[in-house]
Amino acid sequence: MEIIYSLIAASSAMLGSLILIMFHKWSEKNSLLIINFAAGVMLTLAFCHLIPEGIELNSKTMIYTLIGFSIMFFLQFVVLFHPCHDHECLNTKHTHIASITGLSLHSMLDGLMIAVGFEASSSLGILTTLAILLHKVPDGITISGILLHGGASKKKVFNISLVNACFTPIGTILGMFLLKNISTSALGALLGITAGSFIFLSASDLIPETHKCKNRITALMLFAGIILILAVEHFMH
Repeated sequence: MEIIYSLIAASSAMLGSLILIMFHKWSEKNSLLIINFAAGVMLTLAFCHLIPEGIELNSKTMIYTLIGFSIMFFLQFVVLFHPCHDHECLNTKHTHIASITGLSLHSMLDGLMIAVGFEASSSLGILTTLAILLHKVPDGITISGILLHGGASKKKVFNISLVNACFTPIGTILGMFLLKNISTSALGALLGITAGSFIFLSASDLIPETHKCKNRITALMLFAGIILILAVEHFMH
């Protein structure tokens, strides 16, 4: 089951790449809608699901949430882990190789998060997959933008994007083996680390994109993402 949902999440990254390849102008204009919606989904999932369920398993979950946040901060600002989305950044701060390598690592960790979610419960696994699925669309747009900006052909962009997407199910498969017979305390810690990573990605990488757009509808997509997860939670219960 985890692998199927992981493949669905990976396909969303390919969808982002195809959108940029086929509808370049449209994707540039509307990508912020997806980004802000994903931010709302990830924040709600972290605060309303991952952290509460983690605390039930491990009383120190909030400490691990901080650790997860700190790890993401280190990876992004020290190891160039997650490239930003604007063209100026693509020109100056990151090299293409570092950005693509970072996104591939990111995809593998996304797959691992899906495995962690399903290890806790089926409902949490599905919600985690939903958050990652929405987040992978702008990721696909990002990696394709990097490659196209560097002069790569559309065929090369598609092939590299496909390889990058494959790292998500690879991460899930690794997680399924690593999480076998895991203790409840360790699972709570992993839920906290996952929550911290979601909070960082939302607050540092996704929400700041809102400030670049004067369209209030784009900003309201954050609240749409929050409402969606709360509605799904109500439906599941």
